Amino acid sequence: MRVSSFAAVLVAAFLFVGIPTPTLAQFSVSVGATIGAPPPPLLVYAQPPAPAPNYQWNPGYWGWGTVGYYWVPGTWSPAPRPGLYWTPGYWRHSRAGYGWNQGYWGPTVGFYGGVNYGYGYFGTGFVGGTWAGNNFRYNTAVVNVNRTVIHNTYVDKTVINKNVYNDRVSYNGGRGGISASPTSNQLVAEQHRVPPTAYQTEHATVAKADRNSYNKHAAEKQKQPPA
Repeated sequence: MRVSSFAAVLVAAFLFVGIPTPTLAQFSVSVGATIGAPPPPLLVYAQPPAPAPNYQWNPGYWGWGTVGYYWVPGTWSPAPRPGLYWTPGYWRHSRAGYGWNQGYWGPTVGFYGGVNYGYGYFGTGFVGGTWAGNNFRYNTAVVNVNRTVIHNTYVDKTVINKNVYNDRVSYNGGRGGISASPTSNQLVAEQHRVPPTAYQTEHATVAKADRNSYNKHAAEKQKQPPA
């Protein structure tokens, strides 16, 4: 019996949307597809100093382009408005492959797959700083701050030892992936998501257009950070 094109579309939509996900986040990449191979390990890099007050760190991550994975360098970005925190995006494995869950802004930090991005994002939550009214206070124990232009800082020595790249796995689930699930509070955080800013989108677009970003072996060539 011939299946109508409309029915075929419904079946395809069901197969894609019906993939179980641990969060309410978007599960896709820019082309609306999933990838068969996992992203490489996270690159090891030095964080540049925060350029101005109220900027927040967006960790580096692997994006997907027409010729494979490409590296989007970490960057400092101003929040859309005071009181919002950045939740990094992450790759997650499902029956269909590996899909990208887009990062977002919100009043609290949500689930980012348990990935240890470093610099305050050690797998859950964020310890790199906190809002005090309309001013962001930086925890200089784990983030790099230019103190000649930023004076609103503090030091939380309890998290200093966490800022170590002891796990560079860049995805959640699947073989070799991180086993982590969102808490109820992290699920609530996603209900108040604010999309990336124009600056963040442009930053990722520039990385995607840079041919030097497409190096599947780059992660293995990086030197480990000094002890």
